[in-house]
Amino acid sequence: MEKRIELEKRGRNPDQITELNLDNCRSTTIVGLTDEFVGLEALSLINVGLTSLKGFPKLPNLRRLELSDNRISGGLNALSSSTKLTSLNLSGNKIKDLDTLEPLKEFKMLRSLDLFNCDVTTREDYREKVFQFLPSLKYLDGYDCDDREAEDDELNGNDEDEESGEEAPDNDEDEGVEDEGGDEGEEEDEGEEDVGLDAIYKDNLDEESEGEDYEGAGDDSDEDLEEEEDDGEEVEEEESPARGKKRKMED
Repeated sequence: MEKRIELEKRGRNPDQITELNLDNCRSTTIVGLTDEFVGLEALSLINVGLTSLKGFPKLPNLRRLELSDNRISGGLNALSSSTKLTSLNLSGNKIKDLDTLEPLKEFKMLRSLDLFNCDVTTREDYREKVFQFLPSLKYLDGYDCDDREAEDDELNGNDEDEESGEEAPDNDEDEGVEDEGGDEGEEEDEGEEDVGLDAIYKDNLDEESEGEDYEGAGDDSDEDLEEEEDDGEEVEEEESPARGKKRKMED
């Protein structure tokens, strides 16, 4: 058990640990679990092989204790320092009579007790007697005094929030509305940007095409004028020798 405790500590100080699981570590007595674990709230010792609770440490903040499937037959007074205990599981042990449960009267906050598969449960008046001498008890072996089954959270002693009537705020609907509105706004902005870019790009193309047509027209007209001037000069040059001959003949 000592080696298992060291592994479960994982380098933490004992007073920093709130939950400790020592299931199946095999030991007949409590070894290595000391009073240093003052912050411990949940302790599990299922199927360890415990024959007694001798040496059980002082755990003032312990709320949930699992001791099922061991060989414990008595000595529950060893738990007396854990006054905040709300859930105790002793199922599958060797508890035979109601007198063995007498030390549990000291636990004024005990709400759930499990003695399933213990010999004491075979008594005819077992449930009535247990509920009588443990007035704080709400669930015995998973059922209340009216044979209504408890929820898992209630068996673990976590039903205080339900009794207070407090409910966690539900903001899913508001968040959904905000998200939808935000998405629509983003889509509209993207649409406007796409339209604006398309229009600008199209205008630029139109301006460039108009400019090219204009320049092209101007170039063609200039070339035509130059060709006409060249033709005129050639005609004049060709006619000049003929005129010279004619003048000579006339002379």
